[in-house]
Amino acid sequence: MAAETLDGLIAVVTGASSGVGAAAARRMAAMGASVVVVGRAAGRTRAVADEIGGTALPTDFARFSEVRELAQHLISRVPRIDILVNNAGVVSPERQTTPDGHELTMQVNFLSPFLLTSLLREKLAQAPSPLVINTGSSLYRFGRLDPDDLDRAGSRYAQMRSYNASKLAGVLHAAEINRRTPDTMTAVAFHPGTVRSGFDRDSTLVTAAKASLLGRRLTRSPEEGAEPILRIATTDRGELRNVFYNRLTPEPLRAPATDPDLAAHLWQRAHALTHSPA
Repeated sequence: MAAETLDGLIAVVTGASSGVGAAAARRMAAMGASVVVVGRAAGRTRAVADEIGGTALPTDFARFSEVRELAQHLISRVPRIDILVNNAGVVSPERQTTPDGHELTMQVNFLSPFLLTSLLREKLAQAPSPLVINTGSSLYRFGRLDPDDLDRAGSRYAQMRSYNASKLAGVLHAAEINRRTPDTMTAVAFHPGTVRSGFDRDSTLVTAAKASLLGRRLTRSPEEGAEPILRIATTDRGELRNVFYNRLTPEPLRAPATDPDLAAHLWQRAHALTHSPA
């Protein structure tokens, strides 16, 4: 049975200084949850937290050190985590390398969320029915990735190729969580739709297209993009395994996200690259 409120639950929402993450944080707080607002822009992150009576923890997911610091803050400040929304994301028009030596899109969209989820495993385990929600994209179906070369060091950079691969990694991450913790934790990825937000602000062409009259008709507001998060958070956990939410509709996972060997290999490589807990 679906829940009608989030009363008493503790939620952590990343990428919540604006866009889908900020809208989700507002909606979750309105439904009774205590929300920790995580975002790269410190001022906007604090503004959202102040607005909803939540806690602000500014964090740049392009730096593993800041992700580890975020985890330590959470471990020391909250008794448990009921819902972790891995929503921080980026799409870079050009290859950029993070201070940790990884391609920016893959680190922000997958490696850092993987690290954070791993570091918070015990806090999640202290919740009665912990839930991990990964913001994905229906484009994961077109993703291709080699776990031994997540940064595509030997290939020419292509914006959408990197983005699709990172979103496939996020879907595989959720699927592998369900395989590894069948009785204690639930994870699901979802597609918010094409949203008018600042997440792809570095792409001049995409930003201009979304701002056009036609673009506004074909895209969704951040509030609409956040709707799947609320739907998932209030759905019975037993209905969330092995599905992908395409907006508000659960559908079976599609290849290549159905490959358990690929998911296991990706998990092992991400663990090694992030030095996350075993």
